[in-house]
Amino acid sequence: MSKKILDWNEYIEKSAETVSEGIVMLRNENNALPLSPDEEVAVFGRIQLHYYKSGTGSGGLVNVSKVIGVTDGLIERGIKINEELLEVYKKWDEQNPFDIGAGWGQEPWSQTEMPVEDSLAAHIAEKCSSAIAIIGRTAGEEQDNRNVKGAYLLSDGEEQMLAAVRKHFKKLIVLLNVGGIIDMSFVSRYSPDAVLYIWQGGMVGGLGTADVLTGKVSPSGKLPDTIAYSVSDYPSDKYFGDTERNFYSEDIYVGYRYFETFAPERVMYPFGFGLSYTEFEIKLLSSQILADKAHLTVSVKNIGTVSGKEAVQLYASAPQGSLGKPAKILCGYEKTKLLAPSEEQEVTFDINFSDLASYDDSGAAGHRFCYVLEKGEYKFFCGTDVRSCEEYLSVVIPETKTVKQAKQAMAPVLPFKRMKPVAENGKLAVGFEDVPLSEINETARRIDALPTELPYTGDKGIKLADVRNGKNTLSEFIAQLSDYDLSCIIRGEGMGSPRVTPGTASAFGGVADSLTGFGIPCGCCSDGPSGMRLDCGTKAFSLPNGTLIASTFNKSLVTELFKLMGREMSANKVDCLLGPGMNIHRHPLNGRNFEYFSEDPYLSGTIAAAELMGLHSEGVTGTIKHFCGNNQETNRHNIDSAVSERALREIYLKGFEIAVREGGADSIMTSYNSVNGLWSAGNYDLCTTILRDEWGFKGFVMTDWWANINERGKPVDKSDFAAMARAQNDVYMVCADGGKNNDNTLASLENGTLTRAELQRNAANICTFLLGTHAMDRLCGITEEVEIINRHDENLSDSSEEVTFYNLDGTLVIDGSDIRTDRGSDFIFALDVSDLGLYRIILTGSSEQSELAQIPVTVFSMGTPCGSFTWNGTGGLPVSFECSTNCFSRFTTIRVYFAQSGLKLHSIKIEKA
Repeated sequence: MSKKILDWNEYIEKSAETVSEGIVMLRNENNALPLSPDEEVAVFGRIQLHYYKSGTGSGGLVNVSKVIGVTDGLIERGIKINEELLEVYKKWDEQNPFDIGAGWGQEPWSQTEMPVEDSLAAHIAEKCSSAIAIIGRTAGEEQDNRNVKGAYLLSDGEEQMLAAVRKHFKKLIVLLNVGGIIDMSFVSRYSPDAVLYIWQGGMVGGLGTADVLTGKVSPSGKLPDTIAYSVSDYPSDKYFGDTERNFYSEDIYVGYRYFETFAPERVMYPFGFGLSYTEFEIKLLSSQILADKAHLTVSVKNIGTVSGKEAVQLYASAPQGSLGKPAKILCGYEKTKLLAPSEEQEVTFDINFSDLASYDDSGAAGHRFCYVLEKGEYKFFCGTDVRSCEEYLSVVIPETKTVKQAKQAMAPVLPFKRMKPVAENGKLAVGFEDVPLSEINETARRIDALPTELPYTGDKGIKLADVRNGKNTLSEFIAQLSDYDLSCIIRGEGMGSPRVTPGTASAFGGVADSLTGFGIPCGCCSDGPSGMRLDCGTKAFSLPNGTLIASTFNKSLVTELFKLMGREMSANKVDCLLGPGMNIHRHPLNGRNFEYFSEDPYLSGTIAAAELMGLHSEGVTGTIKHFCGNNQETNRHNIDSAVSERALREIYLKGFEIAVREGGADSIMTSYNSVNGLWSAGNYDLCTTILRDEWGFKGFVMTDWWANINERGKPVDKSDFAAMARAQNDVYMVCADGGKNNDNTLASLENGTLTRAELQRNAANICTFLLGTHAMDRLCGITEEVEIINRHDENLSDSSEEVTFYNLDGTLVIDGSDIRTDRGSDFIFALDVSDLGLYRIILTGSSEQSELAQIPVTVFSMGTPCGSFTWNGTGGLPVSFECSTNCFSRFTTIRVYFAQSGLKLHSIKIEKA
């Protein structure tokens, strides 16, 4: 047995470092920052008591022991906070409880803000010259942000707060604790001295934020998105929000690609922008044009007075040619080391010309379905954001070159027009052209490429470990699997399957007794990407959100952080973290932007690759998602993304391609939506033609949870596993029982619409992946212990021992007399539900405390709060509260959290509603 150490203190420090490097400072005047250690600071905004560590939904449900918010971090870092104002907020907050919403996808985008009386602001300003105002927003699945007050726009309460504070304080510092960008027009109304996007920084976000505010760290984060003056300025705004179909008419002109080409005057803060406490000078040292690439070396010198880091960014422009191009695209970036004043560092870029190629889906450049470098001048610009970068190098390509031949795949089937630049008065203006439509038959393509069937041998006694040890081939092993075995192995079991770590998202691989008999282990998936979601109550580390991580522009730092994440996964026997999320920030109102990285595919892909490298170094992996075109939460299960083949390849698939080619991605999750009329879960050209045939992907592909599937021209059918398997989407997530399920796999084998060879291919993909997991190691007797040190969390739950399963068949009553209800305690149990549907949970308890006592209890179902109650003193008499939850999975984990002591729990009753 080998042993590794996970130092929790190192984890905290690395996460806080990531937060401090991802914070983007947009404004700093009047010497507002850094804060002086000698002055007292007033903190306004109720979010100082309810820091948003992340958005919600599967990407945010990390069960943590403690969240360090901004005020906590400032106090820990030695800043004196005005206690009188803090107590005012605490008292008001008790009287106006935080609104957790009605359940999954129902939380309010913002919280009601405490009114700041003019007299209060004036009084506190007599003691403090600097005020910090914190504005918070959640984010999450199932709902998009809206261009209304209290969402994308500030609420009336927030406006009133800023007005009052601005009126009385010499210095106003605004912190935006948000998942993505919001309307910034308040800057002109209130002229804050400093404005910082602190994003959602995970469980220790307040520490990293305090390090920037106090000057311990000079901010170096850069905007991963363009901030325009109005949401209507974004080119996708006209096409976003439809509940049936989004036409991606802006095509490749997403974010800065649009603004720098057509509307630079509508940009408030450009892509890549971010201020520092110091200044840097960038100079070209050398440049060289080689046969297939450009080589540049620049020097970065700190010409300011404090130490800091800089993110050097390289952009390229291509000739407009026949296809039309954005004015600039990001093609390289590097974060410097920490540079002392007057210190400098050389940064080198090698850019392959092939990476600048455009996809010709129309034949306009003379090479249809090819990546081409059109003839003309290619320029390279270097600097600290897309707007301020300077031209350093150019090269002329005399003739159009074909870089790579592809096949038409995933092209639109409905006609629409897409954006294309046209010359107008010496400038580029927005024009439109017809989108090239699909000319291929996916079914015929699949049939032409059918794999060869392995003759069925029956059980020859070959175990999967024999393949790992080189005793037998994988083909010999797969040939043993019967039709039934093959129908089982493409099912994931969950959520909360008892075959793997309790409370996780799924088990896959050995999900039936016959499969485990062949020595196939169960791999374990846990929701991510910002840490492990363990619904059984086990505490885990909550990482910064995707937007913040991308804002660091620091690949090596991200790899270091996710190496620690990987070690924590190993400690919890989790093989796949369901992330990173990679979808493009097509529109600022997308509700799930907080999980994703950027409007730019190159930044998205390289940051994802950095995360994967960290996870892979610990023998675990991340499942890149949602593949692809998942750029809206509203009606996300049923919406169709109508997008050109060029935009798919250059924007919406490009980040995934980088993660596969550079990050070694070996696990991918398809998306809920359809793309050009075909749901991703059954899309052959997505999962096979592009992913495997063109990119060389060797891993396995899973669906999103309970995803829709269809065949071209046919209605959606969640049980059409045959269509999924034919596409080489290997595993359906999830089924209640891996050994039996109402799908069409066996029937399709019998009627010939699915072949054994295709299922054998899927099984080989799954088994090949499992061969490299810790789950396989454990099955082979190879164990690696991870000892977590310096972790002082209270009430830690052991996921392997403290979860009891109850059969729920009708009504269940759990005796509460022995359940611990001390402050901070959890009671966690799992239900094996025979009849899925809506259930009532009735808690009955009593208290001998006074009538004014407040004993809050919250009930979580699968990690999501479904009820929050407060008992007062009951004179010892039983009082009941009830809530409801939808048991949509056979294995449903319930957690009851007791926030205060003093309650005697009598019973927990669960019955069908």
